[in-house]
Amino acid sequence: MSGAALTGLRILVGLEWLYNVAWKTPPDFGENSGGGLYGFTRAAVEHPVFPPFSWLVEHLVLPNFVLFGWLTLVVETVLAVLLLTGTLVRVAALLGIGQSLAICFSVAEAPNEWPWSYFMLIGIHVVLLCTWSTRYFAVDEVRAQSHLGSGPGAAAALLRTWGIILALLGVAALIASFQTDRWASIGGLVGYEDLEVGLGTYNLAGALAVLVVAACALAGAILRRRELAFAGAVLAGAAAASIYLQSGRTDVWLGGTNTSAAVFLCAALVGAATGPVLDRTPRLGRSAPKLLRRRRY
Repeated sequence: MSGAALTGLRILVGLEWLYNVAWKTPPDFGENSGGGLYGFTRAAVEHPVFPPFSWLVEHLVLPNFVLFGWLTLVVETVLAVLLLTGTLVRVAALLGIGQSLAICFSVAEAPNEWPWSYFMLIGIHVVLLCTWSTRYFAVDEVRAQSHLGSGPGAAAALLRTWGIILALLGVAALIASFQTDRWASIGGLVGYEDLEVGLGTYNLAGALAVLVVAACALAGAILRRRELAFAGAVLAGAAAASIYLQSGRTDVWLGGTNTSAAVFLCAALVGAATGPVLDRTPRLGRSAPKLLRRRRY
């Protein structure tokens, strides 16, 4: 399978995790209403797939559900961020296999579910575990190229690509913010809800935040300045933190959901990972030819 096809598969499953973190909403994750994540988790008890797993859910998970809800949110956010940025992809693939199994054991026998969708999700992560899906658009590739002496160029290319994507997202978010109250706590969706495809919700402040982060990324890539990459990473990290701290408790200043926060975390990770490499002096060490030969597969 080609590197481009594997990259596409990695991004596709990353987008799946990205969209689905939106409804894992703190602080209670649906426990008080009986819906949301709590309702899907309880399905493991009401419609058992694997009885030992159902016993664990009933006696360990449900009595400590808020802790479990946070764990689920963290795991699925990490999956989205690592897969979309191409960072530690094989670690993410292992984590994805485990999370997909847990979901399968919870809801595969529930009404209106299609078990094969979870089997395929597990299979996709197995493919990512066993193949090389980071040839393109990946932090892992930047790290590999830095050992070969080509790190600055690879880092600039990745940061520039993310800058362009964030700029386009910012423009789309700006347009979406005017379709609702411009300062609404839940802003306009960038995506298509009926097909469950989305890159988060943003009000006017959220859209402007995305555009500022995009500008930092683009300027950092063009000028090869780590300070600009780091500035964008800090701003993106602060934006994500503000959404997590406010979501489900008070008005969200940036009009975002967990999905929006995960997008900001992607930007923060790319900026933090590429920044240290941007202005290094390119050089090839003695081991470069050997490493180059190893990567030709």
